[in-house]
Amino acid sequence: MTTRHPLSATVLGYPRIGAKRELKRAVEAYWAGNIDDAGLAAASAEVRAQMLTDLSAQDLTSVPVNVFSHYDHVLDTTAAVGAIPERYRNVGGTLAQYFAAAHGNAELAPLELTKWFDTNYHYLVPELGPDTVFSAQPQKALQEYHEAVERGLQARPVLLGPISFLLLAKPEPGSPSDFHPLSRLEDLIACYRDLLAAFTEAGATWVQLDEPALCADRTEAELAAVATAYTALAHTEANIFVTGGYGSFDKALPLLLNSGIDALAIDAVAGASDIDWLEANEVPPQVTLVAGVVDGRNIWRTDTVRAAAIVDRIKAVATTVGVSSSCSLLHVPVDLEAETGLAPELAQRLAFARQKIREVSQLAQPDGERWSRGESNLAWRNDHIRQRLASLDASATQRDDFETRVKAQEAHTPLPPLATTSIGSFPQTTDIRRARAQHRNGLMIDVDYKSRLKKEIASVIELQERLDFDVLVHGEAERNDMVQYFAEHLAGFTTTEAGWVQSYGSRCVRPPILFGDVSRPSPITVDWSAYAQSLTTKPVKGMLTGPVTILAWSFVRDDQPLSDTAAQVALALRDEVADLEAAGLKVIQVDEPALREMLPLRQAEQDDYRRWATDAFRLATAVVKPETAIHTHLCYSEFGEVIDAINALDADVTSIEASRSKMEVLQDLHASQFARGVGPGVYDIHSPRVPTVEEIASALSKAIAVIDPKRLWVNPDCGLKTRRYKEVEPALASLVEAAKQVRAQL
Repeated sequence: MTTRHPLSATVLGYPRIGAKRELKRAVEAYWAGNIDDAGLAAASAEVRAQMLTDLSAQDLTSVPVNVFSHYDHVLDTTAAVGAIPERYRNVGGTLAQYFAAAHGNAELAPLELTKWFDTNYHYLVPELGPDTVFSAQPQKALQEYHEAVERGLQARPVLLGPISFLLLAKPEPGSPSDFHPLSRLEDLIACYRDLLAAFTEAGATWVQLDEPALCADRTEAELAAVATAYTALAHTEANIFVTGGYGSFDKALPLLLNSGIDALAIDAVAGASDIDWLEANEVPPQVTLVAGVVDGRNIWRTDTVRAAAIVDRIKAVATTVGVSSSCSLLHVPVDLEAETGLAPELAQRLAFARQKIREVSQLAQPDGERWSRGESNLAWRNDHIRQRLASLDASATQRDDFETRVKAQEAHTPLPPLATTSIGSFPQTTDIRRARAQHRNGLMIDVDYKSRLKKEIASVIELQERLDFDVLVHGEAERNDMVQYFAEHLAGFTTTEAGWVQSYGSRCVRPPILFGDVSRPSPITVDWSAYAQSLTTKPVKGMLTGPVTILAWSFVRDDQPLSDTAAQVALALRDEVADLEAAGLKVIQVDEPALREMLPLRQAEQDDYRRWATDAFRLATAVVKPETAIHTHLCYSEFGEVIDAINALDADVTSIEASRSKMEVLQDLHASQFARGVGPGVYDIHSPRVPTVEEIASALSKAIAVIDPKRLWVNPDCGLKTRRYKEVEPALASLVEAAKQVRAQL
């Protein structure tokens, strides 16, 4: 066992996009052919250098490395164990193979993309088979380790732990039906032992293995695998530091403590029940407990008086104790100091990644600064909204039964089987983004800006009519982001200037800050949707973001239950839905892509979430008449885990991502006897690849085998905002033609 430096003050990970999204620009320039491998390497090195500067600015006793990624840390671990699927191996060099797996190319579809536990981060799903050959590839991690050591930092390489890697993986195509990736544990452990040996040989005294999958309910076989893996890995030269970061370890906690590992991080924010267990049981004296008391997933300043009390509880049961963030700081923006427009009374309550490092450092010092947050600002309260909610009864969330609604909708808006539509957004061109920036900066007056947007809406409507879509969308040219746009128009929210957070790959978002009671001062989308409807005789969908997704993709106040905040957002959206219907919109889509994302990881907490999440959606939508169709959209999640909740939303049509997951959602829909309208996405919009008519027709043929064609819709996986028209037009043409071909065979 190597001599180890202390983990008394550390963080479990760090934002890797750069304070000004430098990595995003470099990666996209690389994809566009504007820089080569050397150019991307140079830009990446600059981002890593700034990460190390940030991590060395406070008195951390250990810093994580190998937390930088060109696209996704799960894909990085896939590469580190030599498990990039064979089909990507002939693409070119290492980077070309990596990016082919990440976002595909003209010939190859990428790996499946799905949500990282209960967050808005998306990871690439590893594909493993019985014959996958694991081989240790430590080069990337070692490079980043040496960069930190050269700065005089005590660094530890970070990898996704072997149990989580296998539990997140799926069988590669062609695997036997009874194959499960966890059966490859023994071979993977051997590979991890080789990686650990490489790290210790280079001088690393700690290696961090992240096991977030252990924060969810696990079977007895999976728990047995935990003991097997860590008993084996603990008996190496490496000092093993295991983290969870997304809740309690629960039944895995004693297995890890008694496996021989050297340190364990306790998520004291989302997994405080582990502390109760520790106080009631004996902690092996050789195990360092690291108290994750600084919230790595929200931007509220830590109440360090309360956090210090939690650290003291852990000190009472463990010989050696450290302080850390609750999880990686990947989920928060880089620096609060970049925000100059926030109200001072709000800004003083916030902390981004750089500020959270300071909080960790202060908490690790016995005489460090202590601060108590106190009560929320009473000016953020809206008694009128609270009274409105209190006056509602059960009828506010009820509509007529589905069959009654279907008959009314078919009479009012007849549509063919396999009706075609799009999810919502169309490409945000350079001209549109430039016009928005000019308007925001006062360089374009309102009338000119509105005229420019109307021109874009008219173009989008004309394109859809030319392609012969059945239900149209206005394209959302006016929206910068599907959540931020609403936050800018709802009371109780504020937005940031540079609060960027990685969602996946080069895709970054600026989550709004929901700090007070929520209300809608005036209509938000009605004028744009009504204008689009005036341009065509075909139905146009009104487009809204649902209450759960607005919460999931914002930094939300933590001084009241999420259910109360969701109801406030839903009430504001209810007013918007009513106004859209009054303006003549007979199809209204309220997107809830985060429905699965917010599902608690522990089953004991899930029923309550499903109740308030579906109640919020129904509160927002149940105001319409039977002839008005309510659609919703979900993407990049394991839908089988929330299929009952999807049904409980009581939407008339649900569109669901399906192409990357190879239409596996059809099995869940069939098993649940889902009887409402459904649109399993047939075009993967996160890849530049244009699908053929034959591919889409084949997917539709699978769908009609389990879904009544009258209830089957044909649509892309998600909105088209990030794509270019040169990809979108032929892809949508293929979609419509495939629908017509399959429709003709019915």
